Amino acid sequence: MSIKAYGAHARDKSLEPMEITRRAPGARDVQIDIAYCGVCHSDLHTVRAEWAGTLFPCVPGHEIVGRVSAVGAHVTDHKIGDLVGVGCIVDSCQHCEECDSGLENYCDGMVGTYNGATPDAPGHTLGGYSQQIVVHERYVLRIHHPEAQLAAVAPLLCAGITTYSPLRHWQAGAGKKVGVVGIGGLGHMGIKIAHAMGAHVVAFTTSPSKRDAAKALGADETVVSCNADEMAAHVKSFDFILNTVAAPHNLDAYMTLLKRDGTMCLVGMPASPHPSPEVFHLIGKRRALAGSMIGGIPETQEMLDFCAEHGIVADIELIRADQINEAYERMVKGDVKYRFVIDSASLSASIPR
Repeated sequence: MSIKAYGAHARDKSLEPMEITRRAPGARDVQIDIAYCGVCHSDLHTVRAEWAGTLFPCVPGHEIVGRVSAVGAHVTDHKIGDLVGVGCIVDSCQHCEECDSGLENYCDGMVGTYNGATPDAPGHTLGGYSQQIVVHERYVLRIHHPEAQLAAVAPLLCAGITTYSPLRHWQAGAGKKVGVVGIGGLGHMGIKIAHAMGAHVVAFTTSPSKRDAAKALGADETVVSCNADEMAAHVKSFDFILNTVAAPHNLDAYMTLLKRDGTMCLVGMPASPHPSPEVFHLIGKRRALAGSMIGGIPETQEMLDFCAEHGIVADIELIRADQINEAYERMVKGDVKYRFVIDSASLSASIPR
């Protein structure tokens, strides 16, 4: 089936309208008419080939929500008309230790929603900046938020699970002091989720003007990270710090804020490495520096259910597909609060060039 999409033909080309082909649903496939797709910074990194291995044409988008429009004969968990979502994963080997544990995100054979290997044309997956997608039922998530919130639910499929997974793994909750570094697409979700888990949440920002915004998101305190006195007031006090910043920066400034046995987890992915942390800051208090990548399918469903229960959605700016290049430039400048989301209905007006 031929559908309309937005993508790029080369790293130095703007995104533009194009037509792509989706396979007909197989026995265990779910066909989804896409209503909205969030815009992740990973999309920009990939389409501009700032990370190695981009395959063109590239149609980004892995924060997908919409309605089921067809199901295969053996599909049992989804039916036509259901509100569903698709995140960063559309396939995996389904038989390794990670897949058996519901941690498909760590499967060596994980297939991303875009730029992943597939027998479908053109030989790699094409993402959610499109009208429709066909996905194996295992990787389709149920959405229980009100339909009126659907656009703001889309970023949960990446930003939501990327922050929820480490907060859950390191047991953020009542009695824990949790720091969130950065108030952007990831950070604003981390603040909301950590607050809903019951933690005492401290937001870190380089911008004093963001204090009120952090409080509105659920932060109990805000620290301006370039203010030495404010940082010093929190030395050796955090159980866990979620670092969402996707640019190289000094990690030692935050490592010293951890208690003995505290952990800082990195979820931002800079295009070049962070400076190496001072080893003494780790061994001196048995601190840990860790990383986390999205989440498996069961945990992503758990996150969606948790967010629905607590009324959590992303703060978004809704855009047309033809505004995506402008949106990318604004993302580079940090000019978005806090996530762009494409209204897929706008694709119907796109005429391939």
